[in-house]
Amino acid sequence: MADQVSVKQLVTDIKLKVYSGEDYLPERQVVVSDISRPGLELTGYFNYYPHERIQLFGRTESAFARNMSAPERLVIFKRMAAEDTPAFLVSRGIEPLPEMLTAAAAVRVPVLGSDLPTTRLSSLLTDYLEEKLAERQSMHGVLVDLYGLGVMITGDSGVGKSETALELIQRGHRLIADDRVDVYQKDEQTIVGEAPAILSHLLEIRGLGIIDVMNLLGAGAVRTHTNLDLIVHLENWTPDKQFDRLGSGEQSQQIFDVNVPKITIPVKVGRNLASIIEVAAMNFRAKSMGYDATKTFEANLNKLIKSNEAADKAK
Repeated sequence: MADQVSVKQLVTDIKLKVYSGEDYLPERQVVVSDISRPGLELTGYFNYYPHERIQLFGRTESAFARNMSAPERLVIFKRMAAEDTPAFLVSRGIEPLPEMLTAAAAVRVPVLGSDLPTTRLSSLLTDYLEEKLAERQSMHGVLVDLYGLGVMITGDSGVGKSETALELIQRGHRLIADDRVDVYQKDEQTIVGEAPAILSHLLEIRGLGIIDVMNLLGAGAVRTHTNLDLIVHLENWTPDKQFDRLGSGEQSQQIFDVNVPKITIPVKVGRNLASIIEVAAMNFRAKSMGYDATKTFEANLNKLIKSNEAADKAK
């Protein structure tokens, strides 16, 4: 988990202007994803001032500040510019006031700008910081993109996860991560998976070693991250183990606060796992759209039973 994000990284990724403080961008750190719009603070109310947040000034805040006298503005901006304030940020291409620049420079707080509307900029910053600051955990498996679905293949070491992923990639699907998948919770319903930097675009095949998928198969064979929609668990087949045959036994695995759907596929000689996983992904998508083959089969079975019962009574 990243405990902080440097303002320099924020400026680069969000493409912000730097009005002042470029020399100390790397030393300023953002530690929370919340954004502050300091309307009350401009009136002098600092009882609950969140000084550790990025201070975002939109059209309303800027217009209010311009109606104040220059000495009043300087006093207020000096109180806002705390030692741990990451940055002042002005939206809509509005030029920062001279008093803001003066107060910020005194404690090495950068002053940034953007041409985006305030609400859009606030949403963009919040989403970016929540992703960067989110708690992460590592899971053992292979994450691939199948038909736009993020499918993680799990199973014991040596069961054939990477080999199956390689065949899927050769069929036109895309690799996100092999062996270790870093996951984090994006929102109440979404888990995102990505590759650790050291393993990005790499796939390990026993007997062959490590291959660079992007170098061998092109940029279209890889992705940096994807939502985790489905877990496919590969398990060695044994005669005493009962596996779901109708698809009516729903499983899930909890990752953080989200229950991710899961299916278990028995591994046996002669089974084409890549084809089975492709069909599993398509079937999962069909179910999410309201088409469930299991329910269709059960409905047909009930009709057949009723038909046979009616035929027996007629005899």
